[in-house]
Amino acid sequence: MHQPPIPHLARTDPGIADLIEDEARREFEKLRLIPSENYASEAVLEASGSVLTNKYSEGYPGRRYYEGQQYIDVIETLAVQRAEALFGVEHANVQPYSGSPANLAVYLAFAQPGDTIMGMSLPMGGHLTHGWPVSVSGKWFRSVQYGVRRDTGRLDLDEVRDLARREHPRIIFCGGTAIPRTIDFPAFAQIAAEAGSILVADVAHIAGLIAGGAHPSPVGYAPVITTTTHKTLRGPRGAMIMSTGEHASALDKAVFPGLQGGPHDHTTAAIAIALHEASQPAFRGYAHQIVANAKALAAALTGRGYDLVSGGTDNHLILVDLTRQGIGGKPAARALDRAGIEKYALLCAAQARLALHRGDITATRRELLSAQELRPLLTYAAPHPAVQFRIELIRVHVALSDLAGARTLMREVDELLKRRPEMGVLVGQADELRARLSRERGSGDAGASTLTAAELRLLPVFATHMSFPEIAAELFVSSHTVKPQGMSIYRKLGVRLPSSGGHPGPGTGAPGRVSPVASDACAWLSR
Repeated sequence: MHQPPIPHLARTDPGIADLIEDEARREFEKLRLIPSENYASEAVLEASGSVLTNKYSEGYPGRRYYEGQQYIDVIETLAVQRAEALFGVEHANVQPYSGSPANLAVYLAFAQPGDTIMGMSLPMGGHLTHGWPVSVSGKWFRSVQYGVRRDTGRLDLDEVRDLARREHPRIIFCGGTAIPRTIDFPAFAQIAAEAGSILVADVAHIAGLIAGGAHPSPVGYAPVITTTTHKTLRGPRGAMIMSTGEHASALDKAVFPGLQGGPHDHTTAAIAIALHEASQPAFRGYAHQIVANAKALAAALTGRGYDLVSGGTDNHLILVDLTRQGIGGKPAARALDRAGIEKYALLCAAQARLALHRGDITATRRELLSAQELRPLLTYAAPHPAVQFRIELIRVHVALSDLAGARTLMREVDELLKRRPEMGVLVGQADELRARLSRERGSGDAGASTLTAAELRLLPVFATHMSFPEIAAELFVSSHTVKPQGMSIYRKLGVRLPSSGGHPGPGTGAPGRVSPVASDACAWLSR
């Protein structure tokens, strides 16, 4: 697992140590597709947990309020120099604690409360700190927001230009948290010039792609650039502000003393390490592989009939529109999480669509695995309980009428059961359970209503084996397996639910009917 040893912590506080190890195991076993997460190197992790956390360093190198900065000054200077060299900027500040304080420092440097600011609307893919009403940026400033076209899911730069010319914002933010397409920095620069605005490029999501040459750079177009350091840049939880020399002093004063106290020196060192890693030739291959992986996944999803917001991706991020399937993004994300695939859901208000937010940076980080090499991970990344998780994913495929995808997963589970001898006992228990269901059905009993609670919990596992189509049918249509979060899936399958709107429990005598989709599912399960 990707976790340096923690022997002292294990002795001092074994409870916390166990939780850290559990998290390391979770990150190792799951296929992590959240585009704002990554795997920091062990070198970055070691610096983040070093003695540098002991030091207080208010100020900047050579101008500190505390003594004993001989080594801290060198570390921060190295981090600044590496940022300037990697991104080709005139100035860099590596002290912001995270992306939100970095953006707030920009406001402090260039705007006054009540000034007009402009950014991408949060539901359209922007960020809270780009002027969304619940953020301080939307409360202290007069915020105007731009979005994407309903028909294409892409920015309408003519609309952005018209808004900027009409409102003349002090600051224009470009970039965001859910933009799957290349950001046109030259066009934004021209718009900002026409409106008399300062252009700020928030490249938190794509900084690593820019460093690796896999996305155009805003340098030369945006005089101010903000970024986090933990997404595609693969560093610690920190941030940077980069700028032209003209704005260096105002931004430095905004960060300290304007907004923050002393910097987190251990994070500064980890940022320096991440920047060094990003300057190596191998990082360019890593950045381009991220984009290649994301495009391959986007093409596969499109080929299976899923709609993608904007029609695809140019970077590490994919937005899957589930409107046509009638599945909410959150239920789908939770089901996939139980299946060992981790992502998150968001609401795209422009299209009134629930989307599933996916990214490929963490999958790429895991040794740049190809699609063929990733497939066995779905089977072996977790112990036996992962079989139950896959059932949730299979249910989603069936609910979406994607029988081919469900059949593929079922074959994988079938192979798992064949290759794992320790599961033989469960297969034997499934034989007994199938026979019992047949006896009860033959005697006119209500079927699974007389099964024990323990047997009902095992039913989804037994139903995965392709030799048991009757139990698979029971899984899809039995009223006893319906849970509140699964109601939409069962409705999609055509299962009759009680008129009261609740979900039936054991002994209600209210079995569902087999829908055409469920019948098809049972047919291919028996192949």
